[in-house]
Amino acid sequence: MNQTTQTQNTLRSEARIAHGVLHRLRQDLIVDAFAFRPMPPLEDAKVSRWVPWLPQRIRHWARWLPHCAVTFFAACVFLAGFTTSYDIGPLRGLLTAGFCLLVAAGPAVTLFRPVGAYWLSLAAFVLSVFGNVAFAPYGSAFGGAAFPTLLAVMTLVVLRTRPRLAMEMWLVTFAVAAVVTTLVGRDAGDLPPVAVFSGVVLISAAAVRAWREERRQVVETRTVTAEERSRRTLLEERATIARELHDVVAHHMSVIAIQAEAAPYRVENTPPELATSFATIRENAVAALTELRRILGVVRSEDPDAFAERDPEAPQPTLASLESLLDSVRGAGLTVEAVITGAPRPLPQGVELSAYRIVQEGLSNALRHSPGADARVEISYVLGGIGLRIVNGPASRLAKPSPGAGHGVLGMRERVQMLGGEMTADHTEEGGFEVAAFIPVSQTAGEATSGGNRS
Repeated sequence: MNQTTQTQNTLRSEARIAHGVLHRLRQDLIVDAFAFRPMPPLEDAKVSRWVPWLPQRIRHWARWLPHCAVTFFAACVFLAGFTTSYDIGPLRGLLTAGFCLLVAAGPAVTLFRPVGAYWLSLAAFVLSVFGNVAFAPYGSAFGGAAFPTLLAVMTLVVLRTRPRLAMEMWLVTFAVAAVVTTLVGRDAGDLPPVAVFSGVVLISAAAVRAWREERRQVVETRTVTAEERSRRTLLEERATIARELHDVVAHHMSVIAIQAEAAPYRVENTPPELATSFATIRENAVAALTELRRILGVVRSEDPDAFAERDPEAPQPTLASLESLLDSVRGAGLTVEAVITGAPRPLPQGVELSAYRIVQEGLSNALRHSPGADARVEISYVLGGIGLRIVNGPASRLAKPSPGAGHGVLGMRERVQMLGGEMTADHTEEGGFEVAAFIPVSQTAGEATSGGNRS
């Protein structure tokens, strides 16, 4: 009883496997077999890499070289069969020419309908077998290139679609070949070596296709990873900026709340309407401050170590702290010179903080990527804002790899764009690097903060 059950289970498993194979075969070779799948031209990058010596105009047309090669092969197949039918009579010559056109259509159709091209070539091969019998002794003119063309078409189909079609087309082709050979009464002794040779060719084509697919997936994965890393870095930098600017905004909101609370006591007989307005201002300021702190708590909870390097209660740095920053980078071995033009004046705290961070990041990049170089920091106070320029010369010794580096420019650019400014960062002709930024500051904002204190 157990043996019978085991046999039934084995038969069911085999039946499921066979059903799965037939279903996959049907999906690959029958469903939408003649669907329009045009072969795209070569990418410009590949053409430039393969034939960099070609002129640009010719290189553009070289993208269609695979299409031209397949079309040329189809034309050669047609001419090879047609030129052998000139002396076999008008009717047979016309039939042979039509058959040669059918054989040559297979390779040409692979450019647009690859699976359908396989069925056309298989039909041409079957007709060639029957034609060799029906039109003897003119059979050699009626299909000598049918099977080589079929093998070429199968190879092209594998290269254009997916590797597993190699085995599926091989099975279908030689199953049909065995049946047709039996029907016409021919000796089937040549089928095994031809099947082995065809299998080797198709397996090689499948291996090439699988390698290309794997390589393409690796490139796509790397591209997605790079984009995700860049996006994550941008979000982290924005979170850092939000944390820093929180202190600036929170300070102003606290001042507004305190002044609104104290204002009614500075005026005798304060009208009820005015007291109510001040109370409303204070309530809104406190609510806004609470919301800011709540959002900051969410940001900090995702990055608990963000403030590990400094005291979270310490005041945010400003350009007044620039000299201490320069002393610290000089102590790290960087020779730096600072030049300030224009009349220094208090700026909005957000602008001061961003300007300080830009200078800090520019000098950090010089330390990391240009060891032994000289650096220069230029700060220009102009009527419409503040200009920054951090430039360093070429490195005098080899720079050590710096894990995690490469995103400083992204952070600086994000800060400048957030404040409505402009920034450029590029290598200099001398081999160094230059960062130039301009942050606009409205005159009203400058006057409003003229009484502010510097830390």
